[in-house]
Amino acid sequence: MEQTTPQQQGYFFPAEWHPHRATWLSWPHKEASWPGKINTIYSPYAQFIKAVSAGERVCINVADGKMEQFAAEILQQASVDLSMIDFFHHPTNDAWCRDHGPAFLLHHTEQKKAIVDWNYNAWGNKYPPYDLDDIIPTRIAEKLGLPVFYPGIVMEGGSVDFNDAGTLITSTACLLNKNRNPQLSKTDIEKYLHEYYGVEQILWVDEGIVGDDTDGHIDDTVRFINTDTVVTVVEENKNDENYALLQHNLKQLQQMQLLNGKQLNIVELPMPLPVIYESQRLPASYANFYIANKAVIVPTYRNKNDEKALDILSQLFPDRAVIGIDSTDVIWGLGSWHCLSQQEPAI
Repeated sequence: MEQTTPQQQGYFFPAEWHPHRATWLSWPHKEASWPGKINTIYSPYAQFIKAVSAGERVCINVADGKMEQFAAEILQQASVDLSMIDFFHHPTNDAWCRDHGPAFLLHHTEQKKAIVDWNYNAWGNKYPPYDLDDIIPTRIAEKLGLPVFYPGIVMEGGSVDFNDAGTLITSTACLLNKNRNPQLSKTDIEKYLHEYYGVEQILWVDEGIVGDDTDGHIDDTVRFINTDTVVTVVEENKNDENYALLQHNLKQLQQMQLLNGKQLNIVELPMPLPVIYESQRLPASYANFYIANKAVIVPTYRNKNDEKALDILSQLFPDRAVIGIDSTDVIWGLGSWHCLSQQEPAI
């Protein structure tokens, strides 16, 4: 940590509900991520882009002109306003922009932005190669003319969530996994989180959901929806393998206090019924929603808990349209709308 850190320079990572200039995506193209199904995801993916672009620009990383043309045709078929879309010829290995994309920071007192370029190793070297994904934040910073900070350790955007009041929540299952930063202790990792995200408090839950190949990203389990409220997924079926894991997280959340001394307000969100494809339990969760300027886009899974989850989130976000978009095919890639997107805050 020889360089001056973002926190020392007055930067912080804003919460997702902070006004966005744009949302960043990496166009899906890796068939191995959706074996046998990649062509089925483009329609819901275009619906996601349509919902987001109603309130902000959408910036899409594509490999080249050919991929840009293909993407534009898909979006036109979905009646997306292409004047709201910006394509960037930034080749990627995969589509999970939450994890390989830039972490955009704002300055506390000056009208300026910066980017953190964490190391990226495809969730513990599970899916090589990932060299193109690893350099995406710096490529975007170069295009936007923004300064870049290099912590030099592995970190993914889906593993952290923020409340806009100095608090970050994460999971031990992911951040303390030896396939990320085996040389670092919990205290070491907390120091990086403080220094590079500009937060004052780290809250930890232990568990991720079954089927999550990220080793327990927080964006599938616990999400801040304002400075002192989280939604957390719970499993109603006591015989389900997620039941005990999520009850354990809930008990941990009930013990937590924020910097102002308040306990967390906790809103329970149901889990969908199990989504299984080719005998594999997929990490389907309603917590993988994305907060855009005008909408909250929620993954749905063609099952009876969809409406219940949408109703709960509609009450929590009265100022935004809460839109469910079918993620049944998308989740075969082991992630959904939040995993696929990364917000760029407005100054």
